Amino acid sequence: MSSIYDIGDSRVIESREGADGKTIRRRRETPDGKRFTTYERVEKPNLAVVKKNGGRELFDREKLSNAVTVSVGKFFTSEVEIEQIVDNVEEAVYGLGDNEVTSKQIGKFVLEELRLKNEVAYVRFASVYYEFKTLDEFREILGQAVKSKAA
Repeated sequence: MSSIYDIGDSRVIESREGADGKTIRRRRETPDGKRFTTYERVEKPNLAVVKKNGGRELFDREKLSNAVTVSVGKFFTSEVEIEQIVDNVEEAVYGLGDNEVTSKQIGKFVLEELRLKNEVAYVRFASVYYEFKTLDEFREILGQAVKSKAA
């Protein structure tokens, strides 16, 4: 019995590079004529994330995507925008060329992406990232956001 997700029994009808230039999109067909699409990415080497408490875990793109979605997802109109942020952060993280990265570094990359894309999402994420305890701290980051927008 064939399933539309059984890649082994399917044949490739069409392949093309994804819009991002980093994925391959393949249109497939099963023996019973059902069609589906798969996306392939280049597998990246393992990268350890050093947490604030000193613990380590493997970098997980899905975890990053979920964190961005939960924290500021409502400020974006589509999942594509969040995927673009995650793509850019992942590229920056691997671009460091190290086999370890701190969670703080990842947070800074997320902040930079949000600063460029949505100022409210940026300030909201910054309030968690910098662990604001007072309104003055909040006002300071708002002032910086206003200054960078004016520049």
